[in-house]
Formats: sequence, C-alpha cells, structure tokens
Amino acid sequence: MNVTIRPATAKDLPAILEIVNYAIAHSTAIYEEEARTPDVQAAWYEDKLTHGFPVIVAEYENRVVGFGAYGTFRQKTGYRNTVEHSVYVVNDLDGKGIGSLLLAELIRLAKVQHFHVMIGGIDASNTGSIAFHKKFGFTVCGICPEVGIKFGKWLDLMLMQLILE
Repeated sequence: MNVTIRPATAKDLPAILEIVNYAIAHSTAIYEEEARTPDVQAAWYEDKLTHGFPVIVAEYENRVVGFGAYGTFRQKTGYRNTVEHSVYVVNDLDGKGIGSLLLAELIRLAKVQHFHVMIGGIDASNTGSIAFHKKFGFTVCGICPEVGIKFGKWLDLMLMQLILE
C-alpha cells in the first residue's frame, strides 16, 4: 500500500470533514454529537496553522484517507510544552497501517518543535486505540470516569502520554 503523508491544505478540508463527521456519527472517538459544518472545520484548521501546529493527511490513490493533528493541551502557560493529538482514518481502510504512519509523523514533528509530552484522550472502552497507542510507547496516565456522554451513555476518558525527550 503506497500511502503518502503530507501537510494538509485547505483543499483537503472537505475530506477531513467527512472523516470527522463519520467518527462523530458512528463512534465515541470524538465526544461530539452534532456533525461539524465546513465553517467549523475551516476554523479548526486555521487555528492550528495560526498557532504553528501541523495538520497532516494520508493520501492513497489520490484520495485523502486519514488525517492527524496536534495542538494545545490546556491553555495555561505551564502546559506550553505538551500537545494533544488526534489521528483518524477512513473506516474502510482502518487497520491497514495508515494511522501508524500518521502518528509516527506527528511524533516526529512534535520532537522537531521541541515539545516534551504528547497526550492522547481516548474513550476508555476503545481497546483498539489503546493498543495502538501502546505500540508507540504511550502509557496510561489517568482515567476520568463519566466525563463525557454520547449515544445516551456516560463515557470514561482515558489519558495516555508519550514523553518525547
């Protein structure tokens, strides 16, 4: 499988939005209940770029099949060396190694930008994502019980971290 990882452009936003909205509608990977609009996704993209954070895409056969990004973990200045990341892959190609390519590139970029810690916020019932992160050396650093709600049930948030330096 010949997948290219590259910086996202504004032209990729419709594909990114489709991936995000699929995850919103069909999973607890994103604790949102309403589909995002193109304007909301464009504002997300511009905010990342304005703050110097990467947005990357995975391209396969001229199709955006996944994306990754990281950004501010928390607003207080003491957290300035920590970022929180997201990686999403189209449903029909999940498990084909695309997410690994995206996460490896995000880790590389975070090291280049001299960040110290990368955080992943994962639904605690998502055993696939937890195992995926463990492959990259992420460790569980906390569970926040019942902090989210979706599909009529309370969700536990697991925080996993990777110390980059």
